[in-house]
Amino acid sequence: MTGAVPALVGFARMLRAAGVPAGPARVHAWARALGYLAAGRTADVYWAGRLTLCAGPDEVAAYDAAFAAYFGDLPHGVLRTVRRPNVTVSLPVAVSDGNRPDGEPTQTGDHHVAMTASRVEVLRHRDLAELTDTERSEVDRLLSAVRPSGPARRTRRRRPSYRGALNPRRTVRAMLRRGGEPARLHRHTRSDRPRRMVLLVDVSGSMSAYSDGLLRFAHAACRRRPSTEVFTIGTRLTRVSRELRGLNPDAALAAACSAVPDWSGGTRLGEQLKAFLDRWGQRGMARGAVVVVASDGWERGDVAQLGEQMQRLNRLAYRVVWVSPHAGKGGFAPATAGLRAALPSIDILLPGHNVQALARLAALLSQEDLDA
Repeated sequence: MTGAVPALVGFARMLRAAGVPAGPARVHAWARALGYLAAGRTADVYWAGRLTLCAGPDEVAAYDAAFAAYFGDLPHGVLRTVRRPNVTVSLPVAVSDGNRPDGEPTQTGDHHVAMTASRVEVLRHRDLAELTDTERSEVDRLLSAVRPSGPARRTRRRRPSYRGALNPRRTVRAMLRRGGEPARLHRHTRSDRPRRMVLLVDVSGSMSAYSDGLLRFAHAACRRRPSTEVFTIGTRLTRVSRELRGLNPDAALAAACSAVPDWSGGTRLGEQLKAFLDRWGQRGMARGAVVVVASDGWERGDVAQLGEQMQRLNRLAYRVVWVSPHAGKGGFAPATAGLRAALPSIDILLPGHNVQALARLAALLSQEDLDA
């Protein structure tokens, strides 16, 4: 099992990004279970992980999607709990030394799992602008397993609960139904409601290498929470939320691309951000929402206007998250005029140049407190 430990840790990391809380205790139980099984059999790896890493039926769908994206496919005979696109992908094998650290030959099953994990880990850290066609197909499968759910917010509505404040109306009504006899004390607590999430994706020419991956991330967000709103910004503002709610990622991306008239064109961030706020944001879409702006900050329009509109957006939104494909690279500094103008109004600045960075973004957006 020693050679398969990196595979288990890497898969647990992907599973947490997909929304399943696979903590160290579950991963340890999975590793112990595989110690009694054949780690080289895909079915044993799958069922051991499903029984130890999933706490309930609601987590099985995300587990199946992450397992198929990480290990290649589900084992034979397993009923698919999620609908996945019909994409045929050949996984090239990564180069490995084939030996354990102590010099003993690696078992065939551990060697296969370790090689698959090594390939996946390399692709998770590969820049989206440097992918080949084959690698891009594999990365698309990894992005389909990402599940950004978005935080929740407390509402004024209350729901019945075993703990919380006393509900006098329900308690008195229960006593009246019993003829005034003492009854069980009814309690209630404030309910949680999903906080709206809005994504503004830059599709200009300078972002052409990253727009596809960012829109696939947006598609995963729409699948996870249908109330998510997605807009593309360039020389025009286009709402593509309806197109990205389809089940098939490739078909959804094709529909979104056909709806965008300014793909790989110029950039007028300030002008299009004003159009969004005037038509949708000011009327309620951005109020109390988590707004994610994915752009490199190149601005061909009025930079002062971009700064003013970002301040306006910051006053409306709960949090403003800016995702730059260059933020994760060495020596990064906000050198573009647009990013410098927007920086005072940005709550969180994150990279978005590879799968690992987008998985971190999904994990952050799924937290209750984005400042944590």
